[in-house]
Amino acid sequence: MNEADLIKGLEYITYGLYIVTSSADGQDGGLIVNTVFQVTAQPARVAISVNKESFTHELISKSKIFAAMPLEQKTDLPFIGRFGFRTMRNFDKFAGLNVRRGVLGAPIVPEHTLSFLEAEVEQTVDVGTHTLFIGKVKNAGGLDVQGQPLTYEYYHNVIKGKTPKGATHL
Repeated sequence: MNEADLIKGLEYITYGLYIVTSSADGQDGGLIVNTVFQVTAQPARVAISVNKESFTHELISKSKIFAAMPLEQKTDLPFIGRFGFRTMRNFDKFAGLNVRRGVLGAPIVPEHTLSFLEAEVEQTVDVGTHTLFIGKVKNAGGLDVQGQPLTYEYYHNVIKGKTPKGATHL
């Protein structure tokens, strides 16, 4: 299999763009991921895939909690860049935002997000460069933003967003 065949094979798998957050030892973290999915309905479980080099990965590993929020389709590039192109190691992604705490303590970002799920990690799966965190949903709800979820395809084809080299571990 060559790289072109692989890209073609993966091209039609659908993805959304999500803010994932966590908090541990008085520190908050957040980043954008494209892999959040429901694993079970009863009880509700979701899985997220997070790059092991990210600051937020460290926080999820310590605290065993995370929140996931789907971005709204009309989210602008500067906001996407705040969570997707910067690292919490030298930039406060939450500064100036109306962040609230979920029942587990994860930051909930209501700007540009449609809903939230807050989960306790029950399992982790090492998948090489990333960890798959599987969590039982403990808190969820809608947010004030109305609209359609932002897909990875829309981000690339309509917004014309790019993925910088370091974005996968921010």
